[in-house]
Amino acid sequence: MSEQELEDRERRDFLGKVTAAVGGAGAAAACWPFISSMNPATNVLSKATTEIELSMIPEGETKTVSWQGKPVFVVHRSPDQIAAMSKSNSRIDPQPDEERAKKSEWLVVVGICTHLGCVPNKTDKGWSCPCHGSEYDLSGRVLKGPAPKNLELPPYDFVADDKLLIGKT
Repeated sequence: MSEQELEDRERRDFLGKVTAAVGGAGAAAACWPFISSMNPATNVLSKATTEIELSMIPEGETKTVSWQGKPVFVVHRSPDQIAAMSKSNSRIDPQPDEERAKKSEWLVVVGICTHLGCVPNKTDKGWSCPCHGSEYDLSGRVLKGPAPKNLELPPYDFVADDKLLIGKT
């Protein structure tokens, strides 16, 4: 191969690499709006967390809030309710009350029955599912019925003494 042919070949290889690099960058730039459209919208991100003012919930009362389209029960438990829950447990899905409440006076559970997804009704001793009769105590533990598990615990954190943030923390 002559020196001229070798030089031409190197030039072609170089131009091929430059063209591929520029073309790849251009394709990526052209695809970016499509890729970016897959990110969650701002209205979706705003529903990712829910902040609750705890001072507005009297002791012994439950407030139902919405988080990601699901009902969440926030219960301000009295000392008597806390004592009763620490003494009892579920036979179906055993879990100590201390594992279910980050602060003993506040219980935060997703208000959806673990059997078929109905929303349980509040009772004096916890919740009762109107669909198939599952019953939950004031720790969200299933006591009886076809429900196989305790009420789900959402991710939450206390961001201040009187504020609770449900969602990604």
